[in-house]
Amino acid sequence: MKRWGSLLVFLALVIVVSWWSSRFAPGQWYAGLTKPVWNPPSWLFAPVWSLLYVMMAVAAWQVWNSDHPRRIPAVTLWLVQLLFNGVWSWLFFGLHRPGIAMFELTFLLVLVVAVTLLFKTIRRSAALLMVPYIAWLMFALALNVALWNLNGGGLNTLLP
Repeated sequence: MKRWGSLLVFLALVIVVSWWSSRFAPGQWYAGLTKPVWNPPSWLFAPVWSLLYVMMAVAAWQVWNSDHPRRIPAVTLWLVQLLFNGVWSWLFFGLHRPGIAMFELTFLLVLVVAVTLLFKTIRRSAALLMVPYIAWLMFALALNVALWNLNGGGLNTLLP
């Protein structure tokens, strides 16, 4: 029972981040941006993120329930990346700062790759659950860069 309870904790953590991120909806500002032709339809984001969040929670849960001595540092790093995951929505949609969000997303991607590599040393299945998240973040970064460039990106857009 203890193991299943910890799964609920990890699911609750991703739900909290998802809820907080959803507070910064795309809205009129995003609707007015020039988008690349390969921009996905809006309806796609919620199901993709829902699946990714569940996979992330299960991955962390698998690592947490291992007896590996690096499980606590691995889950701690996972928590850090989860925090940065939520910050992106605030920067991009909340503050309308795609340039700064682009750099934050780059850092998030590095964190997630590090988490995945650490998870791999503990439990291979946990690392595999993180791979779609990495792929989606790479796509999200490409989209963020495109949106930034198509909408007047430049160093002047990075400063307050």
